[in-house]
Amino acid sequence: MSQDRQLNNAELLSVLDWYRAAGVDLAVGEEPIDRFAQIPPAPATLPQRAKAMQEPGQTAAPAAGRAMGGDPGEARKLAASAATLDQLRTILEGYEGCSLKFRATQLVFADGNPEARIMLIGEAPGAEEDRQGKPFVGRSGQLLDRMLGAIGLDRSSVYIVNTVPWRPPGNRTPTPEEMEICLPFLNRQVELVAPKLVMTLGGPAMQTVFKTSSGIIKMRGKWEKVSIGNHDVDALPTLHPAYLLRNPAAKQMAWRDLLSLKQKIDGLGPG
Repeated sequence: MSQDRQLNNAELLSVLDWYRAAGVDLAVGEEPIDRFAQIPPAPATLPQRAKAMQEPGQTAAPAAGRAMGGDPGEARKLAASAATLDQLRTILEGYEGCSLKFRATQLVFADGNPEARIMLIGEAPGAEEDRQGKPFVGRSGQLLDRMLGAIGLDRSSVYIVNTVPWRPPGNRTPTPEEMEICLPFLNRQVELVAPKLVMTLGGPAMQTVFKTSSGIIKMRGKWEKVSIGNHDVDALPTLHPAYLLRNPAAKQMAWRDLLSLKQKIDGLGPG
């Protein structure tokens, strides 16, 4: 086969799908671009603080940032300082301690009603979420909307977040280090919303919230009291909508979980 053969439309689409899955989201232009020059400098707060604490003759500790990875202790302090969701969002927009931020288009903070009694927690933003800045707006988000509608809910009656607020390259699963550095912000988000019920979507979100290494198939459908930050809440793990798109037969299990959620909501009474 000649290597110079013109690809047909189906082959070109396959190549584009492969690039997208690999995390490529920008075409190469005619002129070179210095990407390092485009990255804004990190806030001076952390380096200045390290310099202020430096003893004579010592070398300052590296600031939390993309080179060395973030400091979980610093993330906890920043998250705890947020008195409102708006403040927490502002802190995250300026935070430089998670390397995912430098490959993502924008922060994906939350969607829905912050006054809702039900919170949904997913894994991480995908490509469409990264473009729009909202969680669950792609194909899996459309399925999630239909799932909620089947039990009388919509986005005005739930609050939707992810365990990490920036898209991992190629839609890969966040690493344990990325999850750890973002966990204080998730915890504070839950504390500020103070939901009555939580539903986790998919294995990574379930493992983070339930503090377990068990698989989602084993855990799904079972209510458990969990502590997220300083907030205690009844939580139910279920399958991620993206998994249901790949495995339609599993929708039966997800439907049972939704009915369990509906029963729990009814038990809360009006409000």
